[in-house]
Amino acid sequence: MKLRTLVRDALYLNWALPAGSLPPPPEPLRYQVLGEGDEGQWMFASVLLFRQEGVRLSSFPLVRFSYPQMNLRLYVVDADGVPSVYFREMLIPGWVLPAMRLVAEQPACSARFDYPEPSRDPAAEAWRWSVERPGSSRRHGRLEVTARRAAPQAGAVPRLGNWEETVRFFRERPRGYTFAGEQLRRIETEHPAVPVWPLAAQVADASFLERVVPIAGGWPALHSAWLCPEIPFVFDLALVPGVDLDATLARQPAATSTRSCA
Repeated sequence: MKLRTLVRDALYLNWALPAGSLPPPPEPLRYQVLGEGDEGQWMFASVLLFRQEGVRLSSFPLVRFSYPQMNLRLYVVDADGVPSVYFREMLIPGWVLPAMRLVAEQPACSARFDYPEPSRDPAAEAWRWSVERPGSSRRHGRLEVTARRAAPQAGAVPRLGNWEETVRFFRERPRGYTFAGEQLRRIETEHPAVPVWPLAAQVADASFLERVVPIAGGWPALHSAWLCPEIPFVFDLALVPGVDLDATLARQPAATSTRSCA
């Protein structure tokens, strides 16, 4: 099933995490680990905050809807050796949940969003994003970040190359994976070249991340951050045969693949 959309104001927040600090991903995925020697070995995670604009099925082009979204993605290699992403969490407005689960068959939880529109105000001194699950913030946590345009900057360790190579490492991944029911679902995507605004970003509240994926010592400082004002996006959903959720969970920690919106 192919879907088309336009992604607006996509904020990329990227972290480099020590190898072994995360629970293993569901089989047959494995983390993409880089680095060696004195710099150690690292795996990677990102949060994307953006607006989906004009989501539509190719077979029903006149039916469209738009909404904000946040996802937490971990960087993996799949069974074919293709650099991919594993979607650990997806948050969307509550009114979108029925369509997301029925049409796209993607697991997601509801949240409240306070997003700016940097592409409409590119000269602003700074912007602020906030995401919060309904109910007790103490229970679910929040994510709050402020950012401003700045010269390209990225963490010195691990080295991913120059700025353009760093952006390509996180962006150019043709496959994403998530669970749908009891099977692993593969999402095939296209990644056209688009403008990228380097940012200086500061995470004021990462309690949501710390509750979803606890890391000893807490989540570190950001490795890099940028914003893509506009991304034409086409993705195709397909089930990956032979990957059973129950069998996977029997071999791995419960926190690896399960999502609870309670």
